[in-house]
Amino acid sequence: MTTFVAQAATVAPEHMSWLQVVVLSVIQGLTEFLPISSSGHMRLADELLFNADAGASFTAVSQLGTEAAVLLFFAKDIFRVARAWFRGLVDKEVRKEFDYKLGWYIIIASIPIGVLGFMFKDEVRTGARNLWIIASMFIFAGLLLAAAEYWGRKTRPMTELKGRDAVVMGIAQAGALIPGVSRSGGTITAGLAMGLDRYAAARFSFLIAIPAVVASGLFSLPDAINPTGTGLSATGMQLIVTTIITFVIGYACIAWFLKFVQVYSMYWFVGYRLVVGALMLGLLSAGVISAT
Repeated sequence: MTTFVAQAATVAPEHMSWLQVVVLSVIQGLTEFLPISSSGHMRLADELLFNADAGASFTAVSQLGTEAAVLLFFAKDIFRVARAWFRGLVDKEVRKEFDYKLGWYIIIASIPIGVLGFMFKDEVRTGARNLWIIASMFIFAGLLLAAAEYWGRKTRPMTELKGRDAVVMGIAQAGALIPGVSRSGGTITAGLAMGLDRYAAARFSFLIAIPAVVASGLFSLPDAINPTGTGLSATGMQLIVTTIITFVIGYACIAWFLKFVQVYSMYWFVGYRLVVGALMLGLLSAGVISAT
């Protein structure tokens, strides 16, 4: 999942077709919360189905719908944590509560992707969208997820989250600036490696996504409508539709994924990533799709 992006594209500036908007919106909603890279899937779909890159800005803006789903799904948790954090600023006793600490953990974990996203925004919106890189990241990040699933102790619940977990998962989240890595995949991999159980790693992954992705989508909104470079633009109505689609599908996926990780391992997603990555490399090698 790319973030903090202002513009990107490989085609002449023109409006996206409604078919492309709907297809990409469905893909975004289905893949945003799974450890399989929504931005990588959208970039592949652009090349394979439409031969036109919608650009990193549209990718970032489309995430606003899925992040709205996160806000609604975790509304009670967000309100509780925010309340404890603000109270803890003036009340020493509240600072002993986990919710107060969790508020700081979310802030800490959001810093790396904000800093690196701003520093490397030009690279992220251009060279990082090369399909050779994306395919390689599908495989590489998939293998890291497999290693974390295999060697991670998976014994620590959410209440045992520490500051060091926030730092490590925050750094891992910054890896999602490269399409194909997957924001949720990177953070869950880091969480498992730190000994968190799958549910805790997934839940914290969703929470730390909120500041980064919402800021990214709002930052990219002007350029998604009127790209200053050579990107495809989206009309206001198209952006409204993509937000609605990604919200509805994304909300359903959150509920499904949190239940899934309590029963099944991450190997299902590892296998999927390896297959898609290998398929992309094969299509690139055969010249069926272009890398840029």
